[in-house]
Amino acid sequence: MTLSADTFLTLWDRLIWPLLRLIASISVGLMIANFIESLNWTRRIAFLARPLIRFGHLSDTTGASFSLAVFSGVSANTLLAEAYDQEKIGKAELVLANLFNSLPTFFVHLPTMFFITVPLIKGAAFVYVGLTLMAALLRTFSIVIVSRFLLSKPDTHEGPAPAGAGTAVDWRQAMRKSWLRFKKRIRKILFVTVPIYIIVYIMNRIGFFTELEQASAAYLSFIPGLTPHAMGIITLQMASELTAGVAAAGALLQDGKMEYREIILALLVGNILSSPLRAVRHQFPYYAGIFKPKVATELIVCNQAFRVFSLVLVAAAYFIYAF
Repeated sequence: MTLSADTFLTLWDRLIWPLLRLIASISVGLMIANFIESLNWTRRIAFLARPLIRFGHLSDTTGASFSLAVFSGVSANTLLAEAYDQEKIGKAELVLANLFNSLPTFFVHLPTMFFITVPLIKGAAFVYVGLTLMAALLRTFSIVIVSRFLLSKPDTHEGPAPAGAGTAVDWRQAMRKSWLRFKKRIRKILFVTVPIYIIVYIMNRIGFFTELEQASAAYLSFIPGLTPHAMGIITLQMASELTAGVAAAGALLQDGKMEYREIILALLVGNILSSPLRAVRHQFPYYAGIFKPKVATELIVCNQAFRVFSLVLVAAAYFIYAF
């Protein structure tokens, strides 16, 4: 059996190259997390979230993960996975820390979201982006409050500095330790991530996710305030990405077929419905490599359920206010 040039190019563009980029991203994130752990820098880089982690009885590892999530979600999750495997944090804090990182993750994608939506839907973009920001802030502060009641107060925030904190850093030893950890863990990650990524790719190619998304979009008539034009925006947003839904909304706005409030509600509903399926396609392959598959599933389910819940609250509040 031979592969044609077109088939190979399709596999390269849609499977091999994206998979290589994912592996490279995971490798870099894993190396950074191992290096930080080897240098015992978790307390030093946790400063961005220190007031919140103190109030929420969270550990310095969670704070460091929060700070890292501003730059690399893979590194942030790898740091949590390492701490959980070494029993530095428990299962409850692992779940809470993963949810806690939703705010820096949101800010990573905020510039792209803002500069895509503003030219297309104009003033509606400020309201839509503001509402999604409110949902992210709601999730973060809710987690801090829940953590305060669920977790016991750690004694690491105000404790003495770790041993060797005032001495010169042995960079060579830290790098060697990081490399040994990296080689041990990357094999396990690739063993899990690659086959899962290929399975998800095949499911996507045979139209499984498209059928599921279209079936979901077909049963939305019960939601008040959604017009037939809004259903089209939601379907496009679920079948593709935010850009497709926003482009359709921009065209309808330009033609005077929809008002700002209808567009905002449609984009919120599309965001709510598309996020879980997008998480399965894009997050699960690398989550299952960093964490154990069972833990990865639990984290994604908790993350998406909490995200959907916060967006539903914001969308309901907006509907009550605007309609």
